[in-house]
Amino acid sequence: MIAELTPALPVIWAVIIAVAIAMYVFMDGFDLGIGILFPGFRVGEERDAAMNSIAPVWDGNETWLVLGGGGLLAAFPLAYAVVLPALYAPLIAMLLGLVFRGVAFEFRWRDPNHRRRWDAGFTLGSVVAAFAQGIVLGALVQGIAISGRAYSGGWFDWLTPFSLLTGAALVIGYALLGATWLVWKTTGRVQDDARRYARRLLPLFALVVAAVSAYTPFLEGKYWERWFASPGIFVAVPMPLLVTLATWRLWSALRREAARHMGRDDPAPFADGAAFGWTLILFALSMAGLGISIWPDAVPGRISIWQAAAPADSQLFMLAGVAVLLPVILGYTAWAYWVFRGKVDAQGGYHSHDH
Repeated sequence: MIAELTPALPVIWAVIIAVAIAMYVFMDGFDLGIGILFPGFRVGEERDAAMNSIAPVWDGNETWLVLGGGGLLAAFPLAYAVVLPALYAPLIAMLLGLVFRGVAFEFRWRDPNHRRRWDAGFTLGSVVAAFAQGIVLGALVQGIAISGRAYSGGWFDWLTPFSLLTGAALVIGYALLGATWLVWKTTGRVQDDARRYARRLLPLFALVVAAVSAYTPFLEGKYWERWFASPGIFVAVPMPLLVTLATWRLWSALRREAARHMGRDDPAPFADGAAFGWTLILFALSMAGLGISIWPDAVPGRISIWQAAAPADSQLFMLAGVAVLLPVILGYTAWAYWVFRGKVDAQGGYHSHDH
């Protein structure tokens, strides 16, 4: 049985890791985005409402980062051994940013005398973590120098114009996710401010996504072939149209919500969630484009998932554990979001609109 599954196991594990990374981007992206936008909200009730909108879920969102990183180590140890030395600096910066924002998140409530400093730390940690994640993505896509089975590049090979572009793109994208999350989850002035920020960020996000997409095929010959040769071209042709459609629908959703709220009606919370939903679709399309570029490589352009894979026995053993744990993670995540559904106010109370 193991012999029959051996060719498929790396594919299964690649899908699991891709899903974990996507879930992390979707879920931790919006709370990082709120940290990025935090200085734009008024001190007091606005900032408190923004914080309270993510307080029940932000810790659990980072579970997916652990699953993605742990899965890479366990299922593709060669890729892990190559990628880490190449990206030590931005990965350490990302982890320090996540730690610092987590500390600031907790201490702003416990130490009100220094809340402004903790708020600044929350923003700084969020920006550093988001920017470092974008740099990691850009450095992976642009290629990692390998000699034999080890990294052979320098300490600063990750620092290039393309990685800086992807870093900026992810900061803007996370800020857009955070803004549309707040449009969904809050009311009053903080919602109005979030909607205004979303409308300003959307054109910027569309611009940087277009720039990254135009840049990527020229980084590596394989990328060009995967996008413009069969069967990749059948996905590449409709992709710009789908991204344009999603961008237009997001813009339209933000305009409709602004017009509706000027009428002072009381919409259901899922009506306000349309903008957040379309933002997630934009991210999903961007990640699908990235997947087309790098599949089936574990280290883009260098090492395939089959070359990087752990022994089949090890992958099968770990797969049994994931088969139990993944439904548990999905279950408690869904339950947490369901329990804390509805709008939130500055005092942390949720207002369900289920009548």
